[in-house]
Amino acid sequence: MIKFLDLHKINLQYEEAFQEKFKSFLDKGWYILGDNVKAFEKEFAAYCGTKHCIGVGNGLDALVLIFKAVIQHGKMQKGDEVIVPANTYIASILAILQADLVPVLVEPNEHTFNIDPNKIQQAITSKTKVILPVHLYGQLADMETINAIAKKNNLLVIEDAAQAHGAILPTSNSDLPTLKPGNLSYAAGFSFYPGKNLGALGDAGAITTNDDELAKIIFSLRNYGSETKYHNDFIGVNSRLDEIQASFLSVKLPYLDNENAIRRAIAKRYLSEIKNDKITLPFYDGSENHVFHLFVIRTEKRDDLQKYLSENGIQTMIHYPIPPHKQKALPQFHHLSFPITEKMHDEVLSLPISPVLTQEEIDFVVKMVNQWT
Repeated sequence: MIKFLDLHKINLQYEEAFQEKFKSFLDKGWYILGDNVKAFEKEFAAYCGTKHCIGVGNGLDALVLIFKAVIQHGKMQKGDEVIVPANTYIASILAILQADLVPVLVEPNEHTFNIDPNKIQQAITSKTKVILPVHLYGQLADMETINAIAKKNNLLVIEDAAQAHGAILPTSNSDLPTLKPGNLSYAAGFSFYPGKNLGALGDAGAITTNDDELAKIIFSLRNYGSETKYHNDFIGVNSRLDEIQASFLSVKLPYLDNENAIRRAIAKRYLSEIKNDKITLPFYDGSENHVFHLFVIRTEKRDDLQKYLSENGIQTMIHYPIPPHKQKALPQFHHLSFPITEKMHDEVLSLPISPVLTQEEIDFVVKMVNQWT
């Protein structure tokens, strides 16, 4: 069986370094918010090109804490609206709701899967305060256009960068600094869930920003609203990046760009070699703006294709079978209709893609997909 994502094989290559980090962790006897977290926060901020990185418990908490901090900072208030793509993973919407804000769902571009900038302007009201682009499947949203819309309408942009670690915004000017997710907006939330391109060995997340005051608030909010022990300035939460996970992420971060390059190489093979008129391949402009966290194809007979591939030893996944506005947990959105989103969720299928996929395995996936009738 070709696994969709072989996490054991991915992490096995770092096992010796992980064991050294774990021994050091045990020897120090410091388990919460210690040197490992500080080191990774510094490293990831430098990697993203931002002034601040705040390690938190997971990607959902990252977004929730950003919104709560923005409210605390006085830049929005409870009940304000946040524009978000309708086809995102439900976590993006849960974060908005958990901060007592109002999600406004907007259809994606059917080629890129990312929020359609042309539809953002139509959704803006007097209550709109934030645009939340999601770099879905690892491809950057159209940040140039989104930021221009935000500037025109005096809105904040906050990135859901949970799937796009290390993507690079294309530029024709080589003198400009390289811009990555986390540094394309006011603030950004990251997930280091094990299956991400930069994955921990458990739950983990982070926030990046260049706003000193926002960072200060988030550092406090993640730790019971406290900067100094037993002195609580805000109604905070307990969402701290774990020391051991931070140490493991520090091991893996230097290899992220290479692993992203491998993913792009696999994607290029799929794009050039899969030739089946029943299948729609994902859009890709050939740049580094896509890190292919997922390689998502579309077909009207998605369930048949998934069954066929499984019978032939190829594991696939569906990201995602039910759109957020159809979820039982969100009845307030059930009356809404998003035809593009709904069609996507009925048709998408993710093929295996990872830095440890072999050329022979890629050959076999291509062969079996092409033979499907």
